[in-house]
Amino acid sequence: MKILISAYSCEPGMGSEPGVGWNVAREVAKYHEVWVLTRPDESKDIIETELERNPVPNLHFVYFTLPFWQDSRKWGHSGGMQLHYYLWQIQAYFVARRLHQQISFDLTHHVTFVKYSSPSFLSLLPIPFVWGPVGGGESAPKAFWQDFSLKAKIYEIARSLVRWLGEQDPFVHITAKKSVLVRATTKDTADRLYQMGISNLKIIPESGLSTEDIGKLSQYQILNDVPVRFISMGRLLHWKGFHLGIRAFAEANLPNTEYWVVGGGVEGDRLQALVQELGIAQKVKFWGKLPREKTLELLKKSHILVHPSLHDSGGWVCMEAMAAGRPVICLDLGGPAVQVTAETGFKIPADEPAQAVADLALAMIQLAKDPQLRLSMGQAGRQRVKENFSWQVIGENWNTVYHQVVK
Repeated sequence: MKILISAYSCEPGMGSEPGVGWNVAREVAKYHEVWVLTRPDESKDIIETELERNPVPNLHFVYFTLPFWQDSRKWGHSGGMQLHYYLWQIQAYFVARRLHQQISFDLTHHVTFVKYSSPSFLSLLPIPFVWGPVGGGESAPKAFWQDFSLKAKIYEIARSLVRWLGEQDPFVHITAKKSVLVRATTKDTADRLYQMGISNLKIIPESGLSTEDIGKLSQYQILNDVPVRFISMGRLLHWKGFHLGIRAFAEANLPNTEYWVVGGGVEGDRLQALVQELGIAQKVKFWGKLPREKTLELLKKSHILVHPSLHDSGGWVCMEAMAAGRPVICLDLGGPAVQVTAETGFKIPADEPAQAVADLALAMIQLAKDPQLRLSMGQAGRQRVKENFSWQVIGENWNTVYHQVVK
């Protein structure tokens, strides 16, 4: 079939949004003739270099951006880029309409941004439209706001307001109505889409891992030595919940254990002050922001991933940890709650901070004291990633979906 993919963010060798755009397009091109709408400013040179090195004959890229605003990163990565994204979606419709007249696509698929509260005007084309997976419907439970700084609270309020405004946009509702099929990344997003009247909906993670990454991570030995190392990896932001993991580690008060925190961000100083306040500075190490390869080397030397994020649509790090045979301790929220099962880790209810910290601590104690449980969870995690979260499997699933939609 001839498939048109909208991937505002698309770049090989990346995680998060750019990785979703690139990997979905590349995998789908194994089965169909694929045209990808994307921007030139961030990724054209990288994409073209990758295609020269590893050609994908069925994969074609159509680059364009706003004539009056060519650099999408201008005026900020947050508000400025979101405005650029919205206007680019309008432009994408006219580019796609001209292409459709020439090529006659069988189906169009919006892939990135992975955002339910902005429209995709490609839904207006007279062919089946697939939306997603889209996310962004997740919120930090209000009880957890008590730990946030004033700036963090303003961020959460602004985020909720922008999302609410998006839900009032008639074009978002038109996108929902025109979608033959919708995929959501989390239960929270699915609930918001149901309120828009969507029924043909399924929850699937946005993220995946390459066959190469899964193969490399599967070679990591499942450790059975001491000290038992807990590790948290990611940007040090309030909603990542690392303060909850640190408090739980202090409450668990386990001998022969360490806690490694890998990443940089605005919460770094607050987290280090918390470690001093709790009297566990000698057992907690902050590694700062590191390249991915060095971060994975630290994962290799660790036993258990702690990822208490309060509103993650994705959670790539949980997939990487499971592929590496590491049990995952997360909150029963967002993307990690979709990825992690009772066989691969602990999903902690997020009713309020003291309860969550106490339950996180109990999970830490159980895993630290039971090497056999770490082994069984690690093996189950590897199997789950291999069967569900490789980009190859995701591509096969999209191929099946496309045939069902067109049929």
